[in-house]
Amino acid sequence: MITRILLIATLLFGTIGFGASAKKNNGAKAAERAEWFRQMGKYKTDFIADELKLTDEQKQKFVPIYEKMQNESSRLARDARKMEREVRKKGEAATDLELEKAAEAQVELKARQGELEKKYFTQLKSILTPRQLFNLNAAERKFTKQLMDSHKKSRRGRN
Repeated sequence: MITRILLIATLLFGTIGFGASAKKNNGAKAAERAEWFRQMGKYKTDFIADELKLTDEQKQKFVPIYEKMQNESSRLARDARKMEREVRKKGEAATDLELEKAAEAQVELKARQGELEKKYFTQLKSILTPRQLFNLNAAERKFTKQLMDSHKKSRRGRN
């Protein structure tokens, strides 16, 4: 579940962040985008901590672990998307082998993110109560839903 949320958020962020400025991307734009992602990650972590009603002590332990998990998951997704973009760019010229390797990378991404979730589940288990641990996925889904709803509202405002 965390992986789906992360992929949706990453795709949404990518659509927002890259849409107008993809062709004019320079150092300043990249730095601006990186800062936006950093702030969004902090907002997400704070949102989830509030949803789970973490104590100050829990939050102090939870945030670095959760952020590390999110960063690792993002890196895995970024690597898989890079291969997918390269194959899509080739279009009909892509070979069967390239298509197969890109498809394998997508499946491998899901497996590796599952392993990552298991790894961090053990660490989060020592910080969160069973109820908080159970509600973590729901809090992530709620964050994504609110993000998507906000995006829909902003798009309606432009039309």
